[in-house]
Amino acid sequence: MSESGTSGESATPQKRRKFLVIVDGTPESEVAIHFASLRASHTNGVVTLLAVIEPGEASQQWLGVKNIMQEEAREEAEELLHRLAAHVNEYAGIMPELLIREGRRAEQVMQLIKEDKDIAILVLAAGTGKEGPGPLVTMVASASEKSFPIPVTVVPGNLTEEALRSLA
Repeated sequence: MSESGTSGESATPQKRRKFLVIVDGTPESEVAIHFASLRASHTNGVVTLLAVIEPGEASQQWLGVKNIMQEEAREEAEELLHRLAAHVNEYAGIMPELLIREGRRAEQVMQLIKEDKDIAILVLAAGTGKEGPGPLVTMVASASEKSFPIPVTVVPGNLTEEALRSLA
């Protein structure tokens, strides 16, 4: 009797679901990163960290300044992503996927979700101040169910490490 093909494993590699986190350097985004990292490590998933560089407004005479500002914003985004990637690796033992996009944040998030079918969940952390839950949570909450194609997990931005670990 042959052992080949009896393990129940498929010849096709299994897709690993991705947990998308939009990074902006806020304490809330770091809570979202921690939660997504723990969930991904518990479920053999992948964390995708997305930094979006918003376009600046500039007239033709200031185009050179705008280009310099965009390049500086890209360098800052790269530094932030690499710092956070090292943190995710140290924290959860996984290496995240790092992405930088330029454009309006909401449009870039939707476009990425449309392009990458492995993105299964958007993880956000709600702001803790009196300003409200934050622009990303507000964006998702205002989208109709038809316009937001994947589940969204919103964690409180003030969760303790112990609470994060118990939820993930």
